[in-house]
Amino acid sequence: MPPSGPIALRLAWRDLRGGLGGYWIFLVCIALGVAAIAGVGSVAGSLSDGLGREGRTMLGGDAAFATVSQPLGAPERDWLAARGRLSQVVTARSMARAGDQASLVDVKAVDGAYPTAGTVALDPAQPLDVALADHDGRPGLVADAALADRLGVKVGDAVAIGAGAFTLRGVIRSEPDRLAGGIAFAPGVLMSRAGLDATGLIQPGSLAKFTARLDLAGPADDAALARLVTDARAAFPEAGWEIKTRNNVSPEFDRNLGRFTQFLTLIGLTALVVGGVGVANAVKAAMERKRASLAVLKALGAPGGSVFAMGLAQVMLVALFGVLAGVVAGAALPYAAAAGLGALLPLPIVAGLHPAALGLGALYGFLTALVFSLPTLGRVHDVPVSALFRDAVEPDPGRLRFGYRLALLAAVVALAGCAVGFSEDRRLAAYDVGATLLVFAALRLVAWGFMAAARALPRPRNVELRLALGNIHRPGALTSAVVLSLGLGLTLLVTLALIDDNIQRQITEARPGVTPSFFFADVPNRDAAGFLDFVRQKAPAAVLENVPILRGRITAVDGVPADKVHARQGATWVLEGDRGITFADAPPKGSRVVVGDWWPKDYSGVPLVSFDRELADGIGLKLGQSVTVNVLGRPVTARVANLRKVDWQNLGINFVMVFSPNAFRGAPYMELATAGFPTDDPARDTALARDIAHSYPAVTTVRVRDVLEAVNAFVGKLGTATRAASAVTILSSVLVLSGALAAGRRARVYDAVMLKVLGATRRRLLLAFVLEYGILGLGTALFGVLAGTAAAWGVVTGVMGFDFAFAWAPAAEAALAALVVTVGLGLAGTWRILGQKPAGYLRSL
Repeated sequence: MPPSGPIALRLAWRDLRGGLGGYWIFLVCIALGVAAIAGVGSVAGSLSDGLGREGRTMLGGDAAFATVSQPLGAPERDWLAARGRLSQVVTARSMARAGDQASLVDVKAVDGAYPTAGTVALDPAQPLDVALADHDGRPGLVADAALADRLGVKVGDAVAIGAGAFTLRGVIRSEPDRLAGGIAFAPGVLMSRAGLDATGLIQPGSLAKFTARLDLAGPADDAALARLVTDARAAFPEAGWEIKTRNNVSPEFDRNLGRFTQFLTLIGLTALVVGGVGVANAVKAAMERKRASLAVLKALGAPGGSVFAMGLAQVMLVALFGVLAGVVAGAALPYAAAAGLGALLPLPIVAGLHPAALGLGALYGFLTALVFSLPTLGRVHDVPVSALFRDAVEPDPGRLRFGYRLALLAAVVALAGCAVGFSEDRRLAAYDVGATLLVFAALRLVAWGFMAAARALPRPRNVELRLALGNIHRPGALTSAVVLSLGLGLTLLVTLALIDDNIQRQITEARPGVTPSFFFADVPNRDAAGFLDFVRQKAPAAVLENVPILRGRITAVDGVPADKVHARQGATWVLEGDRGITFADAPPKGSRVVVGDWWPKDYSGVPLVSFDRELADGIGLKLGQSVTVNVLGRPVTARVANLRKVDWQNLGINFVMVFSPNAFRGAPYMELATAGFPTDDPARDTALARDIAHSYPAVTTVRVRDVLEAVNAFVGKLGTATRAASAVTILSSVLVLSGALAAGRRARVYDAVMLKVLGATRRRLLLAFVLEYGILGLGTALFGVLAGTAAAWGVVTGVMGFDFAFAWAPAAEAALAALVVTVGLGLAGTWRILGQKPAGYLRSL
């Protein structure tokens, strides 16, 4: 039944009852873009719901209070214990040894109350307290399966950590609070608090984290949880603890999830814009097919506004079908993710419907359809009846009325405004929107340049080349459609490929002699000289550095509590959790003072601090202001003496904050050391790590290569999601290109028939089409590589702060793929055109 209402809507509906016809590309492009945006938002929402629901299990209680280098004092513990069930956990990194093998491990020492939420599953199955208990004078431990593989041990074998000897009693199959620890750089180990004491790892200044987890007694709703946090801060304002609740297990993860979701959403929006070219092509082809009907309507007295309204209603009805299909697909994506992506995305997903994400996808879909259909629909308004009939010979694009131009501008502004306004990182969104508009405008110029160059070139003697150049610049040529549809998708593909390559390079490319091969943590300062001599003896080529290291948490910025500071995006992490800090008489290597002056040697005045300039700007900290840091339970307030530019990319020893030595005079501390080598030698590195683990068991040896591999594996999983989202854009490009070629089929058939009548052979016509599509594909590929490289350079250097390096391989692969797709799709359509018989067309003349 046709809908009741305005006649334009009724006519549009009646026309669509005969089928979608040439609107299929339109519908699929809108559906793909909407599905990408709605699906990304829905999966992110499901992840947030899962983290919220599992927050108590992941955190190990309703709230957690953590300090670094020393446990909570008795007053704090008693205060917490009076409010519920308390469990205390200590985490640290160390080296595990078995025979001649050694491996870095993440140690977690637990008490009898662990776990307060969830369960630990072991193989063989047994209670955790039984597995960790002493048997035959040796405490037990359980570990990840990866540790058994690295050390070559099995259940029942001996494992040494620090000064302690343990028996491996089981393999950890699941651990409820594992995700709260972030990216795992090493296998995890669980032991008892008594077992930790036997290792001797906990010394004054050790980089260990002490966490008290609290299960509230009585009402444990969000209001009670908020009161607990407020009361704890009021009761112990100088405790220096990091407080987390089940509602914010990892604020940094939540922010990163939001940024990554936004990034994928922007890719989905780019797919919609690429599909918008298909919308424009489909609407243009539909209006050309209907020109006889439109002429009749106008001849019968229908005003131009009514004809425009009918076309707009039809376009919006088709867009509605595409949006509905995309919303349904996007709504189903969280369920698919929960069912099939557990290994790729080991996070709790609570699949469900997320109206905000679905609504955002639908809004983008309708706005995109409106933006790309308005130019064609607006021109229909003012085309006279006679011109509509003459369009068969001489198309007349006409000019848009001011009202339609204003409406088009409003639609573009609305689409761009939504992209920026609904984003968490508006700077990145504005950059993406600006780059898309710039590329779109540049592609218009490229298409115009192709046509102008083809028109201006001397007529070649080669017939096939002359035909190809003529096809590029003639009226109704496919040049604009091919360049726009292929260029946008290719630019995005090159941009993402180069960004991914640069990220991988930053992670995996160690610079011998610059990037350290090892970090050595928890080196007691009294043993530092002997330890460094030992490393030099075992590895004479090593370049060694060492600095004192403590851990501290910023509690105030110029007197303002850290939780009240309005930090800029990208700098918030400095105010959350504990940071490594040091003291020195001179600026560290890899940094230089850019504002202010360094303090003199033997300085003895008020404590001073040197701060990273970019992060200081991010938290609003200026020269001469103060920053308060809680170190070893004691607040230290220092005045900002200078700001530094830090080169973080070489992975050397550097810190956000470097204090004057007098700030921590008399405080216990450890040394952090690095070892770098002029050449890469895995066998040497393995031997050195093994020797240090046996001679200095309390020192934690971190091989940079292992950390980079862990980070690279995690980034690779994120890259899979990025490539999946970008595949939607590439698919849209291919659909738009195929639609554009199909839309020009009628004119191509006419040309081919006339040329065959005049004596052209199939081979010559085929070669002419190959040359035409090859020229367009190659030119567009070159532009896509240049534009994609420029966009990637802007993101890598401006947003990520990395050095940019052009990679030929991914750019060349993308360009070659574009050329193959263009020529392949062009020939696929051309082959059918060349098989048409002339008789039927000649009879219609």
